[in-house]
Amino acid sequence: MKTICVDIPEKLAEALETAMRQGYFQTEEEAIRFALSQLLDGCKPALIERFQREDIEWALRQKKTD
Repeated sequence: MKTICVDIPEKLAEALETAMRQGYFQTEEEAIRFALSQLLDGCKPALIERFQREDIEWALRQKKTD
């Protein structure tokens, strides 16, 4: 497992502590892994669309040179 150290704003740290006190997460690490996973999962459709558009543009450029 890779370790990453980050600084976060105080308000975000307080919100994290609140979520832990409320039982949503047992540790800061668990909360941050969950949040990062959700972020990356949410980005997948946009990344897929971007790659598809790039592939289509490439194919159209190839067709023009033929």
